[in-house]
Amino acid sequence: MHKITTLFLDIGSVLLTNGWDTASRKLASKKFNIDYEDFAERHGYLSSLYEEGKMTLNDYLDKAIFYEERSFSKTDFKNFIFSQSEPIPKMIELFKNLKSKYKLKIVSLNNEGLELSRYRVETFKLNDLFDFFVTSCFVNMRKPDENIYKLAMNLAYSKCEESLFIDDRYFNVETAANLGINAFQHKDYKTTREELARYGLKADIS
Repeated sequence: MHKITTLFLDIGSVLLTNGWDTASRKLASKKFNIDYEDFAERHGYLSSLYEEGKMTLNDYLDKAIFYEERSFSKTDFKNFIFSQSEPIPKMIELFKNLKSKYKLKIVSLNNEGLELSRYRVETFKLNDLFDFFVTSCFVNMRKPDENIYKLAMNLAYSKCEESLFIDDRYFNVETAANLGINAFQHKDYKTTREELARYGLKADIS
């Protein structure tokens, strides 16, 4: 097995809670008393465009929520979206420990819209962990498009056999593996720590 020099990490469900997932949208529908089915259908049309940087958060909200008069403001709704993000401290500490111990390059390979991504990076100080970000809103493509993986590899000047991709979604992991990149699915702290050790990355924290 080759020595791993570069980690490519997803953010949602790995380091932080998901930014704007189904559960959060259902909570928003209940809190703001909006029709969830209509919202879900509109979100389905718009989410890829937002994550690929082809529309702003304001544009997304105009089409998904504020296409009619509402009793709440756009700022109220944005604040709710941002409030759904929480850190997973043990996972962040795990990767910080491995980065320091093995002098790893750590790259974000993430699907996320611009405003939400910036909020999460700044609020949770993800710049302290990542060397750089390959985020869908910056590169106008998203996982599982093979091209975003290839771009990330090229930007990192990393070889497949020296790289490891970690994501909570199996199809994203499968896509990476099909390109020859070492990859595994994140399920929880314990199993991810064990998988990392299998690749020679043993943390010094419990």
